[in-house]
Amino acid sequence: MNFPNLSSESRLGRLARLPLALVPSELILPILQGPLRGKRWISGSATHGCWLGSYEYDKQQIIAREVWPGSVFYDIGANVGFYSLLSSLLVGYGKVFAFEPAPRNLPYLRRHLELNHAGNVEVLPLAISNTMGQAHFQIEASGLMGHLAEGGSTTVATATLDSLVESGRIAPPNFIKMDIEGAELLALQGSSQVFQRFHPVLFLATHGADVETECRELLRKWGYDLKEIGGKSSDRNELLAKTPF
Repeated sequence: MNFPNLSSESRLGRLARLPLALVPSELILPILQGPLRGKRWISGSATHGCWLGSYEYDKQQIIAREVWPGSVFYDIGANVGFYSLLSSLLVGYGKVFAFEPAPRNLPYLRRHLELNHAGNVEVLPLAISNTMGQAHFQIEASGLMGHLAEGGSTTVATATLDSLVESGRIAPPNFIKMDIEGAELLALQGSSQVFQRFHPVLFLATHGADVETECRELLRKWGYDLKEIGGKSSDRNELLAKTPF
């Protein structure tokens, strides 16, 4: 049985959201639709679209079609774990590495993995960038999201994918989901060897027109073909990047 479309763009989805303000935080609820239907989710940990199952629904479907069992998936900007859970389900006996630096999100991320017995996911409390060390990190007012920024309100550990893979700390990826609020170019710059050697499929959210342009140029230089996923807003776009080999 399939649930009707509960996305915020549908009429039914808008009606369904009217009473959501009354849902108490910290309730453990089943996800209602999509590939994660039936998995357990903590209300108030993120947008209600997560437990409704409508969160970035087109992107969910594309990831579900692309990822195969036994593969290695990086969730870069894991937030509280929606895509970590999805990739955990899809890779099966494979492995997921979930990267999340925000202190508020890490307990929810780990709890969601525990609630759903996602033992194939390893959490790394790191911001992926083009340097190893530490950097300032600005947490948004909601507390749900953040990004690397000079003068940020907190300090987080940073790493490059190239260094983590070269050292053997993590296995090379088959798939990467990256959504890091404007730091995408920095992360890609620190992942040059990973992309050119292992050619992972990339699900990329870009934040800002300039960042998108530079990311597109870099990925094309590495031999990637790019396709837009879903609708584009003025400051955000979703891309699927794959090599033809």
